[in-house]
Amino acid sequence: MVNLDYLPRPFPRFVTFSLLWSSVASRQACRGAFGLLKEGKYVSLPITPVSSDIRGQFIFLGTGTSVGVPVIGCGCGVCTSPNPRNQRTRCAVAIGLPAGNVLIDTPPDLRTQLLREGIGVVHAVLFTHEHADHLFGLDDLRIMQFHLGGPVPLYCEGQVEARIRHSFDYAFKGNTTHAGAVPQLVFHRIGLEPIDVLGRQFIPIRLHHGPNFRVLGFRIGRIAYCTDTDHIPEESWPLLENLDVFVVGALRKRRHATHFSLPQAVEAAQRVGARRTYFTHVSHELEYDQTNASLPDGMELAYDGLRIPLT
Repeated sequence: MVNLDYLPRPFPRFVTFSLLWSSVASRQACRGAFGLLKEGKYVSLPITPVSSDIRGQFIFLGTGTSVGVPVIGCGCGVCTSPNPRNQRTRCAVAIGLPAGNVLIDTPPDLRTQLLREGIGVVHAVLFTHEHADHLFGLDDLRIMQFHLGGPVPLYCEGQVEARIRHSFDYAFKGNTTHAGAVPQLVFHRIGLEPIDVLGRQFIPIRLHHGPNFRVLGFRIGRIAYCTDTDHIPEESWPLLENLDVFVVGALRKRRHATHFSLPQAVEAAQRVGARRTYFTHVSHELEYDQTNASLPDGMELAYDGLRIPLT
C-alpha cells in the first residue's frame, strides 16, 4: 500500500498517482496495489480514470435556466423542438487547464453533462452561488476521491460553504461505513481577490442576483463568465475590460426580478465590448435559431456542448 501523503513533490497528487499507476506492468493484476490512507485505514483505489483531453478548452456543460429545457409538462415549440441546441441542461462550464479540469458550479445534471463530454475527472470546483440549480449535483463528484486520491477542492464564498455543509451534511459527519459512501471535499474560502486554481489565475467578479442576493462571476484570461445576474455593480466593470469572450445570462425577452432579460444582456454586452458574447442561463422562451437571427453581430446563444478556446 502507498500512503499518498508521502508521495514526492512538486507533482500534484493526482498526477503523481497517475504516473505511479501507469508504471505498473499489469494494472489488472495489480488492482489494489495502491491505496489511500484515510482515518488510519487504507482504501484501495481503482485504475486511472478514462477522460478526454480538454486542455485549452472552455466547455459549456449546461446553458439552461433553473428548470432546464424542455420544461417538465410543457408542450411549447422550444420544449418540443428537434433542434438539440434548444435542449438546455442547468448551467455549468468545464475549463481544461494543463494541470487538470476545473468546473464552475455543479448543477443537478452534472453526471449526464460529464459523461456527454467525456470528462472523467474533475480536479477542482469554483462556485458562483448556492442556488440549487448551480449546486445540487455536487454528490456526483463522490467518485472523484478515488480518481484524485483525496478530496475535491471547492473554492467558494462563506455562504456557499454553509449551504453545502447544511444540504450535504452527511458528507461531514465522519461516520461513513465504506470508501466512496460520501463525497470527500475540502473548502477554500474566497472573496474578491484573485485566486490561483491549478496554476491558473481566476478573478472573482461581484454581481447582483436580484435586490437582496450577491453572487460571483469569474474571469480567466480574456474570458469572463457571469451567469446569474440582473445588475453588474460599477466597481466590477473594470474587471470586464479587454475581453475576447463575455458570457452572460439572458433569461428571456421579458424583464425578470433577478436575471437579465435578453435586451438587458445585449446592452451589458455592448458596454463590455468583447469580441464575442455568448448568452447562457436561457429559458424556453428563446428559440435558438430565431433568437440568434435577431442578435447583433458577435452575439449568440450558447448551447450545451459548445467549446471555445481559452484565451
